[in-house]
Amino acid sequence: MTGIARSFALALGQLGDRRILGVLAKSMAITLAIVAALAAIAWRGTAALAERYAAGWDELGGLAGVLLAVVGGWLLFRVIALAVLQFFADAVVRAVEARHYPAEAASARELPLAEDAGNAVRGLVRAVLVNLVALPVGLLLLVTGVGTAVWFWAINAWLLGRELTDMVWLRHRPPPSSSGSAAALPLSALTRFALGGIVAGMLLVPFANLLAPVLGAAMATHLVHSRKGRS
Repeated sequence: MTGIARSFALALGQLGDRRILGVLAKSMAITLAIVAALAAIAWRGTAALAERYAAGWDELGGLAGVLLAVVGGWLLFRVIALAVLQFFADAVVRAVEARHYPAEAASARELPLAEDAGNAVRGLVRAVLVNLVALPVGLLLLVTGVGTAVWFWAINAWLLGRELTDMVWLRHRPPPSSSGSAAALPLSALTRFALGGIVAGMLLVPFANLLAPVLGAAMATHLVHSRKGRS
């Protein structure tokens, strides 16, 4: 797992790069704005329903709205943060490649806006659907105390590992072979899970969760190019 540790150290060391800071500021502001808007809608919506259908329980409805906003924001933050980063991922990947892998940067494929947006939407839909499917198991695991957190961490580690790898690999993936088969991902399933696990873990920690998506994209860039170099 030395590659994971090295990629994390290199990603952390480039946080001061102006290009990285620019992406971090934009993605952070947009993510927080979306989470805050959704939380406000959930709070006001729950309070309005309580006021209309449960007269005399306004305070309880307001409390339920606050709880829904907090829990919903916590659950959706990682999904929204990654979806937002998809639109700025190229800037992170380009910054890392320009500093550490200039030859690879010169041969990279620029993704059209439509393809970039399509990848972001597909990633968002996949993350929401998988988390919804995993929700019943997570609710059952509430009785264990920590089972729910571990379950969602594992699910999102798997999701994030693939999404972050694709952010880089789509820029460098060779065209399909004559048989029509696409080139295999350069990172093994275990490496992708470890990458996603680190980022998913950071997304659970206040303040660190603001840096996690950008650090994840930078780590994925180092990991993909280190594996390419060995092939």
